[in-house]
Amino acid sequence: MLIIPAIDLYEGKAVRLTKGDFSRMTVYFDDPLAAAAAFKEAGARRLHVVDLEAAKTGEQRNLHIIRAIAKIEGMRIQAGGGARDAASVDRYMNAGADAVIIGSAAVTDPGFLEKIAARYPGRIAAGVDAKGGYMSIHGWSETAGIRALDFLRGLPGLGVNMAVYTDIDRDGLLEGANIDAYREAGEIAGLKLIASGGVSSEEDILALNALNIYGAIIGKAYYEKKIDLARVIALTEGWKDA
Repeated sequence: MLIIPAIDLYEGKAVRLTKGDFSRMTVYFDDPLAAAAAFKEAGARRLHVVDLEAAKTGEQRNLHIIRAIAKIEGMRIQAGGGARDAASVDRYMNAGADAVIIGSAAVTDPGFLEKIAARYPGRIAAGVDAKGGYMSIHGWSETAGIRALDFLRGLPGLGVNMAVYTDIDRDGLLEGANIDAYREAGEIAGLKLIASGGVSSEEDILALNALNIYGAIIGKAYYEKKIDLARVIALTEGWKDA
């Protein structure tokens, strides 16, 4: 299982939100490149980088930071935030992203998701944000009438082989991952599942690793020193290549 540290960008800084709430933001690094360097030193090979300003306004103001991180040797980036049309996806790819995460647009416009997945085979991930088991869209402000698991099951048919599954109810709370939800989602054939939200301990990591899912995103738990990143990478290293 890949351990994928998270860098959320806002006004050029590395921050974290609690349950996606911009009023509950903590700045952890004034220089996101310093965060990326620390992650590489711990052994990370892939980063989850989200432009929160783009997610909020659609303006990709942090592309220069993504471009700089992408130049770090041996580091791959899955980028997201505001990827709502082909042009915004192209900008992330041109900045050096290895994969781009499509969030709300994946739910509201499955035709677009299918077309962009065909344009970038194997490099598009669906952002599956679940609240109470149902898809949440538009900055987690609206619940769509589709179960997250049903949405996940339909992704391979659209040519999408990767999904970042976030449990909103646990995101940023350091209360543990929803292992049961990830177990069921991880059984979907043809889908690389990345767990996000609530992963807050070595026990969570080991439980997720036992499910043979593709990856787990580590965010606040690292910044709050709840997880020894180098240790959990060593514990899970080599299960799958990036």
